[in-house]
Amino acid sequence: MLEYNSQQKQLLLPEYGRNVQQMVDHCLTLEDREERTRCAYTIVNIMSSLVPHLREIDDFKHKLWDHLAIMSNFKLDIDYPCEIVHKESLETLPERIAYSNFDIRLRHYGHFTEEMLKKAQAMPEGDERNALVEMLANYMKRSYLTWNKDNVEDEKIWQDIREYTRGIIDIDTPLLRAKEIKESIGSQQQGKQNNKKKKKK
Repeated sequence: MLEYNSQQKQLLLPEYGRNVQQMVDHCLTLEDREERTRCAYTIVNIMSSLVPHLREIDDFKHKLWDHLAIMSNFKLDIDYPCEIVHKESLETLPERIAYSNFDIRLRHYGHFTEEMLKKAQAMPEGDERNALVEMLANYMKRSYLTWNKDNVEDEKIWQDIREYTRGIIDIDTPLLRAKEIKESIGSQQQGKQNNKKKKKK
């Protein structure tokens, strides 16, 4: 009768497969200590061939012996060639990390955006601040579209920036669009001039 894996003993380290686990289980049944040790060395060599990526890790053999001990549930009584990991250290839980509870006004922009807008707000007016704000506006638009698939008008982004900075950063959107159009026309004219030069050559 066919036996499903779900009906079999749970594997402690599934990456080595059920055959290796059965070898470890067999090793536990051997009464002679020297024979158990020889069997364990054979199992470790097989494990080494099954996980070649571990060879890139420092002391990979040490890691294999640790895995053998884990697969035997630390019941394998042999002469280990190195100090193996202790069961207690595996059961110790890491210290709980306290999550930062930032009061984010509009969560789809994130805490990073608010911090960057504060830095921009503290900068003196000028091209440098405008360039930073424009980059933040583009980032905010992408963040907005990630959470809301509907299209968003640029004016909505600039309105949110004004609200974030309590009106300190208030870029005139029509002027900004006029600047973009002017830059676009300038790049087109430059492209035409370059094409003319190439034709002359």
